[in-house]
Amino acid sequence: MKLKLEAHDLLWGMTVDCLADDAPHWVREVLQRGDPVVVRRAITPENQVAVGIRGQFRHQRYAAQMPRIAINRQLKPEELTHVDLQQFEHLAERLQSISSIMKNFSGCWGYTGSFGFELATGIKTVTQQSDIDLLIRAEQPFAKKQAIELLENFQQAGLNVDIQLQLPQGGLALKEWAGNSGKVLLKRSDGAVLVENPWN
Repeated sequence: MKLKLEAHDLLWGMTVDCLADDAPHWVREVLQRGDPVVVRRAITPENQVAVGIRGQFRHQRYAAQMPRIAINRQLKPEELTHVDLQQFEHLAERLQSISSIMKNFSGCWGYTGSFGFELATGIKTVTQQSDIDLLIRAEQPFAKKQAIELLENFQQAGLNVDIQLQLPQGGLALKEWAGNSGKVLLKRSDGAVLVENPWN
């Protein structure tokens, strides 16, 4: 079965022999530890998937390719909305606030970035300063009014969120879509483009 891989999915199974010879030492350590890698947007050969590897520090990000055959586990952002809060007591308050805001929203959503990584692995990556990265699946056009309301709800709750809309054609920042500029930046596998209607 060919896995449907999308940006922000977490994948396990990549080994150091998939890396270029000049890969930094910390990247090798991450893979030897068995940490997941995250799918990123880029064009690759059919048997490979573009991935990003994250280190302990914010500046430690490394782009690579993973053979599809090496994947032994895949986790989507929306699967992380059902975690046991007792396991993440230091995040529980923020997670509960997010859930209560998002429960009024009928669509499919999930965690990405440092929040998603910590919820998936238990490795502490979230700090008090960390943005909360969320992804909303938006197969159909997302109403601007709804985008504005959602951002206002998070602002009132004092939560610093970075929300990406995942469209069939790519990714779009909710903040940008809620704004009143004519064109918005759509991140696609072949690069970012300015468009008026990203669903068209």
